[in-house]
Amino acid sequence: MLSRSLILIVSMQLLFSISFGQDKFRDSMLAVIAVQKEDTNKVNLLNKLAYETRQQDPSSIDYAKQALVLAKKLNYTIGQAQSLKNIGLFYIIKGEYVPAQEYCEKALAEFTKANDLVGESNILNNLGSIQFNMSNYSKAMEYYMKSYEVAQLAKDTFRIATVLNNIGIIYLDKPSTRNLAIDYINQALEMGKKINDRGNMGLSYMNLGDVYFAMGNDSAAFYNYIKATEVFHPKDEMFGYILNSIGNLYLKNNQGDLALKYYEEALKKSEELGIKIYMAQSALSLAEYYINHNDPNKAKQYFENALVYAMEMKAGAELKRVYGGLSRIYAGRGDFAKAYDFNNRALHLTDSLSKFDADSLRLQYSVGLKEKEIELLTKDKDLQELEIKRQKIAKNALMAGLVMVFVIIFILYRDYRNKIRINKILDKQKEEIEGLLLNILPAEVAHELQRDGAATPKYFEHAAVLFTDFKSFTKMADVLSPQELVAELNECFMAFDDIIEKYSLEKIKTIGDSYMCAGGIPTPDPDATMNMIKASFDIIEYLKHWNKKRIEKGMTPWELRIGIHVGPLVAGVVGKKKYAYDIWGSTVNIASRMESAGEPGQVNISASVYELIKHRYDCIYRGKISAKNIGEIDMYFVNQEPANEAKIA
Repeated sequence: MLSRSLILIVSMQLLFSISFGQDKFRDSMLAVIAVQKEDTNKVNLLNKLAYETRQQDPSSIDYAKQALVLAKKLNYTIGQAQSLKNIGLFYIIKGEYVPAQEYCEKALAEFTKANDLVGESNILNNLGSIQFNMSNYSKAMEYYMKSYEVAQLAKDTFRIATVLNNIGIIYLDKPSTRNLAIDYINQALEMGKKINDRGNMGLSYMNLGDVYFAMGNDSAAFYNYIKATEVFHPKDEMFGYILNSIGNLYLKNNQGDLALKYYEEALKKSEELGIKIYMAQSALSLAEYYINHNDPNKAKQYFENALVYAMEMKAGAELKRVYGGLSRIYAGRGDFAKAYDFNNRALHLTDSLSKFDADSLRLQYSVGLKEKEIELLTKDKDLQELEIKRQKIAKNALMAGLVMVFVIIFILYRDYRNKIRINKILDKQKEEIEGLLLNILPAEVAHELQRDGAATPKYFEHAAVLFTDFKSFTKMADVLSPQELVAELNECFMAFDDIIEKYSLEKIKTIGDSYMCAGGIPTPDPDATMNMIKASFDIIEYLKHWNKKRIEKGMTPWELRIGIHVGPLVAGVVGKKKYAYDIWGSTVNIASRMESAGEPGQVNISASVYELIKHRYDCIYRGKISAKNIGEIDMYFVNQEPANEAKIA
């Protein structure tokens, strides 16, 4: 199970500095702010107060909101960004990740507007930490990699060290990548030492402890946990996690009394600071301790406490442990209905790990190579034994030797034929595997997967996304049998496949009656948007002919909406058991909104698409649509006939 040791790496400096005279500091700051003019200095002072009191003062969010109101009034972009970041930080500390995500995204927009690379990297890292705490590891890795790129551009050593720590701890999950995790975390530790940043140093020691614990190296784990306690202050929010981890080490080594002591202290520390993720983990440790020491009543109490914290944070990994524990308790009591219910909930909780799992493919490939090596060694050994026998027979009699030569030649020939036959079978299987990969993945991605054993997610600055959807599909589905429905959908989607292949577009997936494709990935293509418009009209034309045949048979025609948007997105391979090439980003969401706001038989496009095609196609403006976190977006219908070239100015 992945560690939670990096969830609070979210600020311009690590959440490490603990102010002992916080009340005195707050009062003195409020006194200064009270006489300060309504200017940018007052915004900065309010933001400083919000940040420094974020851990223990519930009013810290009020200070940040006051700063935000004044910054907007002054049109002070950096002040707005810092205020939004502090509000998001407040919610992260409280474990309320939905509002935290919302405010961090707003802060990112303001930092980007101000061209503040350090702030941008900071917020991208915060967003990654939010996704990590919600067990959405794939999305977390996407944010961390982007934060790392921006930090390098800004030459921000602190931020680079922070993100290296975060990336390293994600790699802890898989045994095959734990050495990689150690490498990333050690890089972060060295950077922390270089700039004397005790926050990153302490976090690195703590993360190394987690990795070594997972690898079974208890002495190395204990050493690093103790180093972390030496670096962190006892009132730091990470301290509860470290105490819980040390408790796990003692429990593993059959020192239950010490384990219980550390678990109780970890819960107490976490409750003092209100860090819900660590409260959930400590409560889970205590619950599992008591269930293993035959005290199901206490175990149930702690499981229920952990459930409250985990539900508030939507923490998937912790919820899975809670459900599993409660299932065992109710089963022990003979209440099999509740036991079944909680077991069912546990089974349906799955981790969303943002990186591609290629372990089984590498293993199969390695085993295949070993089998070939063994086969060749076995054949060589047989040939050597035959050669020795032939020499012995040749010494006894020339005739017998000649006979043996012919026997050997025959055996060699038979082995040779067998080898040719086996190689043909292997070549055929290889072609089938390659063909299967090419059917489910783009050629470039499939080749990278075969070559490297993994496919790296990529960021595309400019890509086009198309969605289609059949109007009133649910009503049509009600009057058709399942077999008829699937057969007709399949006929349409196969035709769509041929059309997008014709225009060098990439099919992404189908969801029910929706069809999704993209252009400009995995290889950038400047003609992708224009090709997508052409493909859209081919799809509409195909459906006209298809519906004409349906009407002649007295059947209801199918009406199709099409929506297109262009912009940046991330594309890559996801999945743990079944590979899938997918795309993410606001561009995908806006394309979906274009489709849902469209009309049957029309191609509905966003303003960004319109700017790219207006010189080639006549378009009809049809108003605006609101998109979350984006604002209002202009929409256009595209006329099927291209605009007259004489109209180009």
